[in-house]
Amino acid sequence: MQVVVLNGVNLDMLGSRDPSIYGGISLNELETQIYEWAQELTLSVRCRQTNSEGEYIGWIHDAHRDVDGVVLNPGAWSHYSYAIHDAVEILDVPVVEVHLSNVEAREEWRQFSVVADLAAKRVIGKGVDGYREALEFLAGQA
Repeated sequence: MQVVVLNGVNLDMLGSRDPSIYGGISLNELETQIYEWAQELTLSVRCRQTNSEGEYIGWIHDAHRDVDGVVLNPGAWSHYSYAIHDAVEILDVPVVEVHLSNVEAREEWRQFSVVADLAAKRVIGKGVDGYREALEFLAGQA
């Protein structure tokens, strides 16, 4: 099973960005952990991160043709980017929305997700373990 993990805006700052909210792990460390979990689950995974919304949307379009499942953490774009919503809506594979922090217990503007209605599963507030839960869910869809 081919899975793409798409991390969005500011996730490249993990490890530097408020560790009490996002944890102390860097993006590189997170990706290494994701690849280890994927191997255990016999998934083929590719991790990508960008701060460019257009590039992110392009990767979602690529996922339409190339993968069997998507793990999506758009970061702050989750709360307002209908362009990302529309791109995700095109996908015909399971999508799992992941957020490191519990966005439902944070600022009011973070409590809404434009992609929530498109996700087969949402994993929020579980830190890096949320990515493992997302991969396990996708592995179970195979």
